[in-house]
Amino acid sequence: MTRAMQVIAPGRARLEEVPLPEPGPGEVRVRLEGCGVCGSNGPVWEGRSWFQYPFAPGAPGHEGWGRVDALGPGANGVAVGDRVTLLSYRAFAEHDVAPADAVVALPAALDGLPLPGEAVGCAMNVIRRSDIRPDQDVAVIGVGFLGALLVQLASRAGARVVALSRRPFALEIARSGGAETALAIEPGVDAAARDRTGSLAPHRVLEAAATPEPQNIPTALRTGRARLGIAGYHQDGPRQVDLQLWNWRGLDVVNAHERETGVYVDGMRAAVDAIVAGRLDVAPLLTHTFPLAQLGGALDAMRERKGRFLKALVLT
Repeated sequence: MTRAMQVIAPGRARLEEVPLPEPGPGEVRVRLEGCGVCGSNGPVWEGRSWFQYPFAPGAPGHEGWGRVDALGPGANGVAVGDRVTLLSYRAFAEHDVAPADAVVALPAALDGLPLPGEAVGCAMNVIRRSDIRPDQDVAVIGVGFLGALLVQLASRAGARVVALSRRPFALEIARSGGAETALAIEPGVDAAARDRTGSLAPHRVLEAAATPEPQNIPTALRTGRARLGIAGYHQDGPRQVDLQLWNWRGLDVVNAHERETGVYVDGMRAAVDAIVAGRLDVAPLLTHTFPLAQLGGALDAMRERKGRFLKALVLT
């Protein structure tokens, strides 16, 4: 047997003993060290009409890392004892299984570092799909965990970054991550951002807020042709945008999420390489930890985002 958290209803989760999962052909089992809490988990915790409860034990955790402890038949490229981050979907648990090609080895240089690899891999894929280049002006709207990673990656790619967020702590993180300018989201912030980037408007706008209120900021920031990368994960209903203005300005709009397992995993590998090479510093962004049995507290902290919160982890 092993233990897993089960979301049984909106705002309710309990620790369950469940059968130890056995890896099937081409799969590995990982004894998890922990799992990150994703912003996309929030609606599950709050409740939406399209969700069915209870969720499977361990779901919807998908940012796990740990050590391989069993191999299924034909699982190649990984060995028992390897420390890995993995793309799986029931990782709010002590064990989970995943295809062998959906795990990424963690080198010894990262021993002791909690690494929610799927989340960091998302940031790598957003940067790639948004085509960030040196000497561009880049605006990052929303500085949670994902936005903070985007600030680091864009600035270290040679771009000039302006970050926009509501919380003072988030603006502090943006500055320490390389943003040349960090502005509080408030009336008139769009004009200030244009003035302080040193150009009419950014070449790239990365939206990582995932809430309705900041949606008009990309439109206001842009006075001409640019690329808008939508990195926020929007789950709480339709959005209204000024499509006429987007059309007139010739915006390239990119939904920067990936849905192909291979691309997800490529992003995770790139993230590990970037951390080892010093192009990405994840540790300061992992601000809150909870034991597995306190998953509800971690989800509440993620939803409320009080004080110096950026990222919650549940540890086994």
